[in-house]
Amino acid sequence: MAGHARWYVIHTYSGYEKKVEANIWKLIENRNLQEVIIDTRVPEAEDPDKPDGAKVKIFPGYVFIKMIMSDDTWHAVRGIRGVTGFVGPESKPVPLTENELISMKLEKRAVEANFEVGDTVKILEGPLAGYTGKVIDVSVEQNKVKMMVDLFMGRETEVDLEIEQVEPLD
Repeated sequence: MAGHARWYVIHTYSGYEKKVEANIWKLIENRNLQEVIIDTRVPEAEDPDKPDGAKVKIFPGYVFIKMIMSDDTWHAVRGIRGVTGFVGPESKPVPLTENELISMKLEKRAVEANFEVGDTVKILEGPLAGYTGKVIDVSVEQNKVKMMVDLFMGRETEVDLEIEQVEPLD
């Protein structure tokens, strides 16, 4: 897969995630690896139990890295202090799938809505598949469509779905 950057997961010593991420960026700069190591992430979220919007690591002990995998890049990253290996069988790196990337919010899928507020759309999948409803809001950024669906003979119910779960009626 030379030439194609994918997301991988690095296992680190607990508490070393930010140090490892900083050392990856030093490695990129020192060895001029900008073309093969593209991005890193230590996903965090606000901790509702801590004051001042303090952040907590979502995946403690892991750093996500977008890179072109080769023997050289594997050895370079594997040699960083605090890295214990790549996630995969026998430490053989396995790239994340597109669904994993999206669910972990590492990358966003480019979504287009071929309908707009006021249009009638048909639900394609899920428990409401086959129902139709009127679009009341569309958020391409969040991949969401809000619609009113007649579920109970005249009683309309507001439903939130992903854009690709619906299609416009012809």
